[in-house]
Amino acid sequence: MSRIGRKPIAVPAGIDVKIDGSTVTVKGPKGTLTQTFNKDMAITLEGGVIEVKRPTDDKAHRSLHGLTRTLISNMVEGCAHGFSKELEVNGVGYRASKQGKNLVMVLGFSHQVIVPEIDGITIDVPAPNKIIVNGPDKQKVGQFAAEIREKRPPEPYKGKGIKYVNEVIIRKEGKAGKGKK
Repeated sequence: MSRIGRKPIAVPAGIDVKIDGSTVTVKGPKGTLTQTFNKDMAITLEGGVIEVKRPTDDKAHRSLHGLTRTLISNMVEGCAHGFSKELEVNGVGYRASKQGKNLVMVLGFSHQVIVPEIDGITIDVPAPNKIIVNGPDKQKVGQFAAEIREKRPPEPYKGKGIKYVNEVIIRKEGKAGKGKK
């Protein structure tokens, strides 16, 4: 049995879960998420606990078991508390600000980089060098944060660019000058 797949998912108060065949809808204070899973997985809701069961021990069913449970767990967690990714902007003159629903960044280019918010995602800029991406969908939050980071990935010599707060940039040494002959 999958250790992750057989764990029950506790549904906190204030979260509404509807299971319609293989489609699960989770509604909470942070938003509503709907996802359709493989029809072979048996998803049940009893007494505020969601359980995922697999029909056989086939390799395909074993691999789907833990995945399905984790995705449902992330949906419940996202609708209850939400997910966030923090990004840091490093570099002389590099900064970020929020104008309306747009994230405006100065990243050393001849122009400003403007990234509009997408539905289901909110952007906070508490400081000129800090960006926080929030939302109920873990995959969307991670993807959007990766797209922001992609605008100017950190470089290994000075560490300039956009990086995740907990990311470690391995630094390289600059050119070593050779002695003259």
